[in-house]
Amino acid sequence: MPTTTETGSPWLADRGGVRYTGPTTERHFDVLVLGAGITGLTTAYLLKERGARVAVVEADRVASGATGNNTAKVTALQATMLSRIRSVRGEETAAAYAEHSLRGVELVAATAEELGIDCDLRRREACTVAADRSELRSVEQEFEAARAAALPVEWTEETDLPFPVAGAVRLAGQVELHPVRYARGLAAAVHGGGSAVFERTRAVALAEGNPVRVETTRGTLTGEQVVVATHYPVWDRGGYFARMEAKRAYCVAARVRGGPPRSMSITAGSPSWSFRSLSDQVILCGQDHAAGERGVDPGRYGLLEEFLRRHFTVEAVTHRWSAQDALPYDHTPMVGTYTPVSSRVFVAAGYSKWGLSGGSMAGALLAEQLAGGPGSPVFTPHRVSPRGLPTLARTNAKVALDLVGDRLRPGEAGSAAEIRAGEGRIVRSGTDRTGVYRDPDGGLHAVSVRCTHLGCLLRFNGAERSWDCPCHGSRFDVDGAVLEGPAVRPLERRPVPGTRTTADRH
Repeated sequence: MPTTTETGSPWLADRGGVRYTGPTTERHFDVLVLGAGITGLTTAYLLKERGARVAVVEADRVASGATGNNTAKVTALQATMLSRIRSVRGEETAAAYAEHSLRGVELVAATAEELGIDCDLRRREACTVAADRSELRSVEQEFEAARAAALPVEWTEETDLPFPVAGAVRLAGQVELHPVRYARGLAAAVHGGGSAVFERTRAVALAEGNPVRVETTRGTLTGEQVVVATHYPVWDRGGYFARMEAKRAYCVAARVRGGPPRSMSITAGSPSWSFRSLSDQVILCGQDHAAGERGVDPGRYGLLEEFLRRHFTVEAVTHRWSAQDALPYDHTPMVGTYTPVSSRVFVAAGYSKWGLSGGSMAGALLAEQLAGGPGSPVFTPHRVSPRGLPTLARTNAKVALDLVGDRLRPGEAGSAAEIRAGEGRIVRSGTDRTGVYRDPDGGLHAVSVRCTHLGCLLRFNGAERSWDCPCHGSRFDVDGAVLEGPAVRPLERRPVPGTRTTADRH
């Protein structure tokens, strides 16, 4: 049986790239951009091209988040996105989304060429596929929505996938690339000449004023304007956490005999299967679930590998990784001012798993708006979509159930001694709960399981060995460090329940 040799995406396995330091003194810029993913770096690059002095502030390293953990497809044909938008917000909005998505694709291609970024960029066809007749109507509706939106799509019943299909929508001339190398190229173009990229610098507080003040783990930065491009918006003043659902998905890369399919394909059913090639490997992603779902274990990867072996001759499974995405209740990204009364703070979020085209599109829209443009009514974060309100109500009802219900449940382990290596469980002492993880060497790691965002109780994700929030998707490592927002503060470290000593930490 093939053995996975690398935990993490192939994009992040590329260890090169410039390392940027944090700020050493308080500094002022025209624009502060929080987040060095595709959205933040695109926005910063385009603003610098317009003459602004920009600082990009990143909690970890350039492209270490969603940008480095995706399928690296840049396309305006995005599964069944256009038909979903059309059903909730109408044909005009779907057409505007398609137009801006296509602009995002071309912006990436043009920028890579202009800056000479070596990111393995290739033009590929994108396909939305009906794997069987049960998925056919969904694909036909996407074809109709794409044509109504003026995308030059074609209908086909033949693809290069290793199984027959009932039908497919095809859009030529889309892009695949190495997203981390592309992001590093943008960062290099931003850094210098009065602008800067700051890594290992987490923004922890923001005060709107003139100028806007951002408190970071490395001190204070100020800007005339601020862009929050942190994937899932941090801070709660805009209520974004209540209008988006966080979902996780899983990916594997494998060398296959005879070579992989070259199209960027995704099936329309549930579960969906997403494919692309990487040299002699095929990348397969799927098995998505709501963040913080109970019972998540490494079996998610096993199902992906099983699917690959069923359809390919697998020589080796080389990588396995996961990613998190924010899905707005009405399927459309949120790009514009952070609140209805904000004039200096802006946001971009909610790409529904299509962040490379969506983030590029959002960067272009933000650069124009920050330069004095009117912004887009299609993407304004302050819209209300009546047909999406039932989805919004269901999402927040689930949050309320998780928030209350988890407090009524007993602990998962009577004592830390019951927890096996590689396992994390909640130990209850009276009304208090502690999350305890035992590492492969037997060491114990204990933290509070109260999310530092809004206090929901966390759940252990056995597939990724993290503590995940079922309410709004914040994630923490076994020692409490923030992995995903909207939380910005780490978990409290605790003694192991039943002992007087703190947990072992290696």
